[in-house]
Amino acid sequence: MEPPKCIICDIIANTIPSKKFFEDDDTIAILDFNGANPGHAFIIPKQHIPIFEQVPNFLVGKLFNIANKVSSAIFDVLKVHGTNIFVSNGVSAGQKVAHVIVQVIPRLENDGVQLSWQPRQMTEEEVSTVELKLKDEIGRIGFGKDSQSKQAVPMKKDAIALEEPEGEENYLVRQMERIP
Repeated sequence: MEPPKCIICDIIANTIPSKKFFEDDDTIAILDFNGANPGHAFIIPKQHIPIFEQVPNFLVGKLFNIANKVSSAIFDVLKVHGTNIFVSNGVSAGQKVAHVIVQVIPRLENDGVQLSWQPRQMTEEEVSTVELKLKDEIGRIGFGKDSQSKQAVPMKKDAIALEEPEGEENYLVRQMERIP
């Protein structure tokens, strides 16, 4: 069975035209034709990686290093007042394509781009409960020992981490639910 087509992979392969303004062995940076503002840029890993959790550690750093430089260039060249740098990770977060993209959006005062939400006051108990759950899950997931690998691999549990209790979903299966 043939894997589904990826429009981002087609852009990387130059089968779809793009406005590429940076490229190295692992990444490209292109302008978004349908961007929020002129200069809206995508920093993209060349390797097909559907969701952020699967990006190798070395590449996470590289993607955001490039995003930082692109943001600086946008400030200087386009004379903007700010930038938003973000990743939409998973369908509920607005990810439309199953390929990791770091977005840099140039911002001007009153440009009409809406990236805000209504703050919700949480109780101390709610915050403490989430804190404990996150600490526990971070311990289970681990941070991987192969941080220099250039291959995207699903994160693996640390060998010394506790096994998941019976009936718990596998972490990798939960990752798959976030892929658009």
